[in-house]
This record gives sequence, C-alpha cells and structure tokens, in this order.
Amino acid sequence: MDEPKSLDNLYKGKIFRIPDFQRGYAWKKEQLKDFWEDLVNLSGNRSHYTGLLSLKLIEDREIKENSKEYWLVDDHSYHVYQIIDGQQRLTTFIIFIQAFIEFVRSLPENFGKADKEIYLSESMNIVDVLDKYIYRTKPTGDQFRTYLFGYEIDNPSYDYLRYKILDEPGAGTINETFYTLNLSNAKIYFNGQIKALYENEGMEGLQHIYKLLTKRFLFNEYIIKDEFDVFVMFETMNNRGKSLSDLELLKNRLIYLATLYDDDELDPAERKSLRETINEAWKEVYHQLGRNKTRPLNDDDFLRAHWIMYYKYSRKTGSDYINFLLEEQFSPKKVHKKADKQVNLIGLEEVRVDEYAEELEEVNGETEDEETPKLTAELKPIVIRDFSNSVKESAVHWFTSFYPDQISGKTSEEIIWIDRLNRIGIGYFRPLLMSILKNAGDEAERFKAYKAIERFIFIDFRLSQAMSTHASSIFYNAARELDRHDISICDLISKLEASLKLTITHDRVLDTRYFYNNIYRRFEAGDGYYKWPSLRYLLYEYEMSLLSMTRQKKVAWDDLLRTERDKISIEHIYPQTENRYWKSAFASIKPRERKYYCGSLGNLLLLSSSINSALQNDSFQDKKFAKYGDDGHKMRNGYSDGSHSEIEVAQQSDWGPDQIRERGIKLLRFMEKRWDFSFANDQERERLLFLPTDR
Repeated sequence: MDEPKSLDNLYKGKIFRIPDFQRGYAWKKEQLKDFWEDLVNLSGNRSHYTGLLSLKLIEDREIKENSKEYWLVDDHSYHVYQIIDGQQRLTTFIIFIQAFIEFVRSLPENFGKADKEIYLSESMNIVDVLDKYIYRTKPTGDQFRTYLFGYEIDNPSYDYLRYKILDEPGAGTINETFYTLNLSNAKIYFNGQIKALYENEGMEGLQHIYKLLTKRFLFNEYIIKDEFDVFVMFETMNNRGKSLSDLELLKNRLIYLATLYDDDELDPAERKSLRETINEAWKEVYHQLGRNKTRPLNDDDFLRAHWIMYYKYSRKTGSDYINFLLEEQFSPKKVHKKADKQVNLIGLEEVRVDEYAEELEEVNGETEDEETPKLTAELKPIVIRDFSNSVKESAVHWFTSFYPDQISGKTSEEIIWIDRLNRIGIGYFRPLLMSILKNAGDEAERFKAYKAIERFIFIDFRLSQAMSTHASSIFYNAARELDRHDISICDLISKLEASLKLTITHDRVLDTRYFYNNIYRRFEAGDGYYKWPSLRYLLYEYEMSLLSMTRQKKVAWDDLLRTERDKISIEHIYPQTENRYWKSAFASIKPRERKYYCGSLGNLLLLSSSINSALQNDSFQDKKFAKYGDDGHKMRNGYSDGSHSEIEVAQQSDWGPDQIRERGIKLLRFMEKRWDFSFANDQERERLLFLPTDR
C-alpha cells in the first residue's frame, strides 16, 4: 500500500464505479456534519486522513465498445475501478464539488460568464474541475458525458445522481428511493454550508476550502489483484470480524481530538503528553478488564458504568452513553472553532419491524434560526486529560468490584463484604460500588456503605419484590455525587434508608405483604420456599453465621450455583417423596397439608459438597450419620459431619412438624437480626411459615 493520496492525485486516470452489490448512499446529517466540520477546521499544514479506499481494477478488455467509458479507456489514459470500500466518502466528495461549482456559478459577479472564465482556485476554472472530477465530454460524435464517478447503469441511483445531483439536462421521469433522498439531502446540506461560508469569508474562504478538500483530505488506496475474489473481500470487510467496542471507539476519538488543537492551545510537547496519557489510561483499562483470563470483563459495561459515575445517568437504554460521549462531550465540534450551519433537510422515517425499537430522531421540521457559522464551546485539553485519568483509576476499582480477592491490600473482611454484594446480585449498584472504592479512603466508611447497600438489596428486592429499577436513578446519581465529593458516605446511607421508607416503618417493622404473596404463589405451585430465588443466599449467610474462627468453612458459594446440582445443594430434610418412616413421623398431619411442611423454610437445609443425592428419602436417623458399605468403605457423609447447618440439625433426636416450625422461626429471627428489621409480631412470623395452625 502506497503513501496516503490526496483526492487530487487519486483521480488521475481513474473512472470509479459503484458495483451493484453495494448499498446506495446512506450518509445522513450526522455524517455530513462530521465531514464538513473536519474540513473547515483543518488548520496549519495538517492533513486529514479520510480512510482506506479499496478498489478492484476492471481489465481494459472487459470494457465494451458500446459503453460510455470505452473512448477514455481505449487510448489508455483512463482505467475503470469498482469501489469495494469507500463509496460513501467519494460520493460525498462528488456531491460537494458539484454544489460548490453551482454556487460559484450563481454569484452575481459571474453572471453571463462562461465556465472557463470562472475560477474555483488560483489555477483551475470550472471546466478544469469538471474535467478532473465530474465528467469528460467526448469531443466527437454525440459528445456525451462520461462520468468519472457513478453507479453501474442498472443501479436505481444511477439516473438520480446524473440528472438531479450532477445537473445533466434531459432527465425525464426519475425513480426515487430512500437512497436517492439521502443524495438530495447531502446536496441541500452542502448548498447551505457553502453559502454560509461565502457570506462569512468571501471567495477567498471558498477557494481555501476547495484546496483543503482536494489537496489535504487523504486516502490510503488499495488495489485488489485480479485473482482476488472481490465478493469474498466485500463479505469479509462487512460481515466478518468483531466490531470495535465503544471503549475502543472512544480511545480513537480522544487521540483524534488531540490532533485538532492549534499549537497555541496545545504545543507539540503537550500534544505528545496528552496522547501518552490517553494511551496509558487505556493500557491500564485493558489490563484490568482482562486480568481474570477465564472470565474477562466487558469493555462497554465498564464504559457505561464510568459514564454514569463521571457524567450523567439517563433512563434510556442501549447506546445513550456512547452517544453522549462521542456526539456531545467528545465531539470534534467541541474543539473546532467553526460549526456547521443549520440546514433543513427533507424529512424521512424508516419503517422498523420491531415495534419496540427506539424512536428515530425527528428530522423533519428543524426550525433553528438560520445564521452564519458560530463559535462553539471549547473542549479544553485538560478535560480530556482528567477524563482519561479517571478512566484509568476507575478500571482498577471496577475489577475489584468483581474480584476483590485478586487485589492486594484488601482485608479479608472487605473481601467478604464485596463478595456478599456479588452473591446477592448487585444489579445497578455496581457503578456506586466503583465510586465507593475510588473515593472512600477510610475502610470503616466503606464497610458502612457495603452493609447499607446489601441490606437495601435484600429487603427491597429479595423480600419486598421491588422492580429491578426501583430507585436506580437515585443511586446512579449518588455514584456521580460521591465521585465529585458532593456527598459523604453518611449522606449515601441516609439515601438508602430513605428509599426503604415504603417497605420499612420508622421503627424498622417490615411490611410483609409483597414477601408473603410471593411465597404464597410458590406454595400454590407446590414448591414453597424451595423455589424462592434468595433461599440460597439466606441459608448461606446463616451457614456463615455459624462459622467461627475455630471451625472450618464447609460450604463454598460456587457449589450452590452449579445448575446441574441445584437440586442437591438444598436438602428437604422431610423429603418430597415419603416412605413408611416419614409417613409415620407426619401421621398427625393431613396428607394434603404435608406439602406445606415439606416446602416450609425450616425444612430446607444447606448441604456441604461432600453430601449428595444418596440421602434421598432416608430416615432422619440414617441422614444424620455417615453410611458405610459392607466392606467398611464410607459411601457418603451424614448431617453430623456435613455443613455447620447440618451439624446443628443433627443435634435433634427426631424430625417432625414441631422441629420444622421451630427451625423456621429461628431462621426468620436470624433474618431479622442479620438485616436489621423486625416482623410485626409472633403471629406474623407464624404466618410466613405457611404451616397449618389447627393442629
């Protein structure tokens, strides 16, 4: 691949054709605006790299004698190339040149002049420009135009480009499509920009822009060899590989912005330093995101969380964060001195199959006042530097929020609390957790925040069944306020307490209506507490409460999350399938009521990984003790050498309705103490066990 070429050099001896397998012209106002602002803000001796132009040479022998290109190819002065990649940019260039020519022609001082008398630059008149970029006219015969850029003849946009954009006479009926509307809007847009530029800077400004576009907009040209299958390349470029993540796009944007500042705003040494800051920041980010090689963290999840913490939160979903970062905060227009002029384009509305697709931005009816290009607010280099440094620092804390045990300097207690937040399901609190880790230097203060968040999640979401987005805006905003030091950890805890006021009264009594109805539906389905999603978290926390410094940890949280083993991670002490022993133990309970005892909270037991489904419906005495084969080989453990919760249950001499009720009340009282609330009274606790009361 050669050095980048200017459009002036690129057009030498070439006829460009857009093949039929390419889509039509798809650029809209957003892309046109970027193109224009890149052009008018190109300063000093800098050039603008426009991208890769991939071309496929069409052999001269393949050009038919009756084609309009033949006369130029026949004398070997031109060759025909199909555009494989880059047609949108070249189409935009041609539309701009045509709009430029038409505007200069229309100036009062050019009225009545021939094209060869009207100069667009110091050395090129309109005829020269038309010959170089738009079309050549055959000097003999029909003197038809041969366009140097255009669509294949059977493309729906072929006639529209010729007659409506390039102003060839004799149009007749022209079919219009979605893509031809884009062509028309592009010409309308450039007409408006060129007019405004002339009113502000005169003909000198127009000639300067023409020079920048033709001399300083650079392409890398890549010519595909004859033996290369062009369709394979087109498929590979457009439908293969992984798209750049938003994080990668943002890094590229920041580096690009650093090149736009004038030397009086950012001298060469400062420019180099800023670029190094950006590169170092992203180097750290990628290190942290990929630090756990088997479970790397997602780029864009981190970027969105940082955006929430650093800038803002919106209730929109999807691309709201990257749209803000690229189109608002770090848009070239924030560095450029000139912005585009508002131009009304023809409205359009794409029909979406998905009825829930986000609404398109309204295009029709733009009514901003027409005015000359205006100065925009500057994005100072220090803003880019501060943002990059924040991204760099935050990435460490983002990783810590997932894998605290892999970070040096964290105490075992802090690791346990962050693990709890991950186990309970941290949801939308992760940006806040990152902000706490980043901004709360005192470990004791962080503990208070962890405990308050975990309590809020358990009470509001796990017990009271609040919607997953309940109070999300409060705590997204709190993440930003904490990062800006506008609130303290004490203020944050007050926000968490206030957000529970509909669930817990001022004297810390829980409103159990939502919790009761949730468990009631599960009993109606025949499962009871066994299918309550937070059961494992509750029983695991109870297990940990029984663990002391002199005891060995017997249950690992990961063992409870193996889908294939879920059914054996939680044990029904009184089994779902009765045998003679259990029928006798529950003889006082009506058969239709026994399912309530089976699914009640007190009958469910956390198993250690060393006990498996071999327990099944063994008697309570058999479950309590290890089982051995005839040869003395230990076949399985029993409750007495299982988890701490199992050992506690094994202290019972029998297992029946009374023991289930007693253990259920014990677990409910543990719940109250552990999460600092209370049930209204003993009757409320009994009601939440869902056990018959007429025994």
